[in-house]
Order: sequence, then structure tokens, then C-alpha cells
Amino acid sequence: MMGPCAPDSQRRRPRASDPGRQLRPGRGLPCGGRPRLCLAGGMSASPGTAREQDRAPLRRSLRRALLAVLCAALLSIALLLVAVPPSGPGGPGLLIFPVSVLLHVLIGLLAWDRRPESLMGPLLLLSAVAMLLAGLGNSMNAPLAAVGTLAATLPLATLIHMLLAFPTGRLRSGWARAAVTAGYLASTVLGLPAALWGPEPLFGAAPRPELAALGGIAQSTVGTAAFAATAAVLTVRIRRATPAERRVLAPLSAFGVVSILLLLTASQLLPTVFGWSAEAAGYLQLSVLTIAPIAVVAAALRGGIARAAELEELGVWLAHVTGERADVSAVLTRALGDPSLELWFWDPHAARYLDAAGRPIDADRFDPRRALEEVGLDGRRIGALVYDPALVPDVESVRTASRAVAIALDRERLTALLRASRADLQRSRERLVEVADAERRRIAQDLHDGLQAELVLLGIEAQQLAHAAAGDRRVAERAVGLRRSIDRSAAGLRELVHDVMPASLVQRGLSAAAEDLVDRMPIPVRLSLRLDGRDLPPAVESTVYFVIAEALANVVKHAEAGSGSVRIEIAGSSLHLEVGDDGRGGARPGSGSGLTGIAERIDVLGGAWDLRSPAGGGTRIRAEVPCV
Repeated sequence: MMGPCAPDSQRRRPRASDPGRQLRPGRGLPCGGRPRLCLAGGMSASPGTAREQDRAPLRRSLRRALLAVLCAALLSIALLLVAVPPSGPGGPGLLIFPVSVLLHVLIGLLAWDRRPESLMGPLLLLSAVAMLLAGLGNSMNAPLAAVGTLAATLPLATLIHMLLAFPTGRLRSGWARAAVTAGYLASTVLGLPAALWGPEPLFGAAPRPELAALGGIAQSTVGTAAFAATAAVLTVRIRRATPAERRVLAPLSAFGVVSILLLLTASQLLPTVFGWSAEAAGYLQLSVLTIAPIAVVAAALRGGIARAAELEELGVWLAHVTGERADVSAVLTRALGDPSLELWFWDPHAARYLDAAGRPIDADRFDPRRALEEVGLDGRRIGALVYDPALVPDVESVRTASRAVAIALDRERLTALLRASRADLQRSRERLVEVADAERRRIAQDLHDGLQAELVLLGIEAQQLAHAAAGDRRVAERAVGLRRSIDRSAAGLRELVHDVMPASLVQRGLSAAAEDLVDRMPIPVRLSLRLDGRDLPPAVESTVYFVIAEALANVVKHAEAGSGSVRIEIAGSSLHLEVGDDGRGGARPGSGSGLTGIAERIDVLGGAWDLRSPAGGGTRIRAEVPCV
């Protein structure tokens, strides 16, 4: 295996610190401690707020400093190209060093700008410095080449550091800190014996092969242990991660494990098994180190780098929001880096929490693995932030965010209370409809079973009386007249019962009632039913039936239509109704009690309706009501 310098055949002289002889596979180390992540929704700031954030003094100062770092980095890359020209020994392949340095710098500056309080940005810049110094090992200038020799394996240590510190840039467990410490120790102190006393010692020192060999063994042992510990920590971290953490960690951890295997074995395995040249294997290893920042930014785009510093900009963001209301939940999700964050709003009258839609929240079903931070304003509770402590380990950052958005949250709370009141009103109106329908059904049933049955019996008795008084013509005629009056009363009562609540609707449901209603129309009416055999709530059935009845009554009375149509179908959780005719059109909402009644019935169930009635083009009423 080779380090981040070009292959030996392309260097000014061989390096005793070749990491291929220093880091060999060894036993893995146990690791413990569960990582704590602070996830965020990507690397980019909200487009609508970028201009306002740029005005913040903190952001302006930071960007001036980062611009200076960028200028220094570009100057250093230019010096590297001068010190190690692509036209020199090694050829264009040595361009991988300045390209790698530039990539590390750009991604590091981007990470630092977007997440100032995360250490991933500075860590990427540290890795860029390591690659820059290692690249000097290919210089024809002896002092610069000596610096490159001493830093030849430093990029390996920074790679370990990046893998274990992601996403916050901080090492969260003792095993991670031990692995990083071992990596830096192997890349610096333990590399000195081979560099100072090897076959071509630096700084004019006398060769001491025994010390160089001893240092090489120590460097190889510690370096192998560092790599093994890194792989172990990454594996245990994935196994212990929550699904949300695993979504971010898995790709980067997989890259880390594959990178470690390549860096440890490529220089021996690829030439031996696949016949690769040493130079090709070396360039593959260099490529792994080069794409490391790409892997980091890819994981960050999936929600990885902590966005803690945006808490300081949160107040500025909210203070400059104009036009459309800010989505406080989305802002907090970006600022705290928890895509599962929820906003609860306090209802002081009912002493309960509500969600954004105004629905009550069952506190007994609260997930104990989540944390709740109450939000107050002027000494009163206005809501709470519910978040995942594994994704937002810093409680103080949550409190800072809650204080910053308290006023905006109070406004959202009032909106939630209004929605809750509207929902309560809607439920109350629906209960009134249900009670009224139930009463109509009871009255209709009582009339049908009681008074109507008695009239039928009276009619039969009158008929029997007429037959019994056949010898008395005058009495027989009065009996027949009485029977006919009773029959008319019974028919009128049946019409009344049907108007109150049709028997077909009560006994056989909406489909049968609609068919019966259509059959009774004096004009042809086409009926289309697509209810999929679903049972509908009684309030929905009665409302839809009476809307159809009122609409068809208007067709017969006012439309001067030759035919009509009725379509009823269920789509998802809604029932769709359409009543149309080919009449003269010209109907207007509110122009009569019929259309007003239709609108009121549909509105009570929380539905919506639409009237289209161009002059001479017929009338079409469409309605949609929830049916669950």
C-alpha cells in the first residue's frame, strides 16, 4: 500500500515512510458508546432567507474570514504546482494532489459557511493541509521533499478523523478518540525514526537501520490498530443507530470501511492478484483520499452536518420575513437538524396540546424516546417542541431556538386554536344533523307504523261498513265516501312520511332511495351509481338524498328540461355527486331557497359544491362531501 505521495518510481528518492510497510491488517478493537447525531435538512440555506442572513454581522464576518482562507489556499495550491510541476517526474498523474487539495478546500469552506459551529469544515481544511504537505514529497527541492516525507501518511489520519467525527466534527466516544489519537501518532511521531535514520536519512543524520526498523514496526502496528478501531467503531455505530441516523451514516460508513480495506491492502493485493502496477494501485489509493470530502458532502446533503449556528441567525430570519407567513416548523427543522421535529400548541381553555391542524394530541401516547421542550412567552405557556434527543443532543440549542421563535409560535398557536374551534363547530353541526336525521327517521317510522296503519284499518272498516249497509243506499254512499276520504288522507300521509324521510332510504339505503326518486320524476333521468358497496354514514346518505331531491325538483319546476342525469360515486374518502339537466340554464347561487338549502346541507358536512348554469346550456351541480 502507498501513502498520499506518488509511487516510488516517480519520486525524487524512495521514502522509508511508505505506509504500505507501516499499516497492515490486524485485530479489530471493541468499541462502545452510541453516537449522537444532529441531522439537518441539507447543505443549502432557505432561498427566501439567504439575503437577510447575509446581512447579519456574524455571517458577514465569517464569510470575510473564509474568503481569506480561500485566497491562502489557492496561493498554496499554486506553490504546490510550482514545487511539483506536472511536467516533471511523475507526469500529469501528480495533478491529483492539487485537485485533491482544491476539492477539500472548497467543500470545507462550504461546510464551514453553512454550519459555522460544526467542526467538519475546519476538519476538511485540515485534511487539505495534510494533502498539500504530502504532495510536497514529490518535489525536487530537498527541504520541501523532507516536509512531504514527514507528512506522507498524515492524510490517512485526517481520513480517520473525518469518518469518526461526522456529522458534528466532534468525537463522541472514547474509542473514537483513541482511534484518532493512534492515527495521528502513527502518522507523525512514529514515522520519525524511519525518516531520520532510514536508508536515506533526512537532515544529514547517520543511518541507524535498527532504530528505523523498530520505528517502522511501531508505526505499522499502531496504524493498523487505528484502522481496525475505525472500522469497528463505524460498524457498531451503524448497528446502534436509529433508522433516521442510519439513513445518514450508512453510506459514509460503508465508504469508510471500503476505503480502509483499499488503503490497507491495495498496494499488495492488486499487483499480486490482478497484475496492477504499483503506480496504478497508488493512484487508486490517492483517489480514495481525494473523494473522501465528496462522500462527506453527500452524507451532509442527506442530513448530516449539524446546523447549530443557524440558531443565531434564526431571529434575524424571522425578523425579516415579509409577505407569506414563515413556516415555523420548517425553519426549526432546518435550524435544529431534526426532520422529525413536531410543534405542539397549548390550548389554555381545554388544558391540552393541539397539532398544527387544531387536532387534540393524546399526551398518553407520547413516545418516551422523544423529548419535549416547553415554549413560553411573557410567563405563559404557548406550546412545545417535540424532538429526537438522539438527533439534537444539545438541549440548550433547543431552548435557544424556542426563545427565538416564541412570537411566531404564538401566532401559529392562535391559528391552531382557530382551526380547533372551527373543527369543534364543524363536529357540533354534524352532530346536529345526525340528531335531526335520527329524529326525522323516528317520526317517519312512527307515522308509518302508527297513524298510517290506523288509517289503512279505518279504510278497511269503512269498506266493510259499505258492504254491510248495502240495503240502505244513503248509508252505503256515506260509507264509501268515508273510505275514499280515508284513502286520500292515507295517501297524503304517505307523501308526508316520504318527504320527512323516505322509507326506501331508511330501509335500503342511498342507492335504492336514489333509484326510487329518479323513477318518480316526470322526465327521463339517467342514474349512475358507483358506491362500491360501501356503507355510508346516515347523515351523509340523508344529505346526499335531499340534495338530489331538491336539485331534481328545480329541474322539473324551473329548468324546462327534457332530461336529467344523476351521478354518485365514491373516490377515496369523499363522495362525489353531480346532478345535471339540458334545460334553459341561468341559475344563480342564492337565487332561490332550493339552491340555498343545497349549499347549507353540503356546508354542514364540511363539503364543497359548484354550480354551472350558462344561459341556454343547462344546469350542472357538483358536490363533494366527506364520507368517513
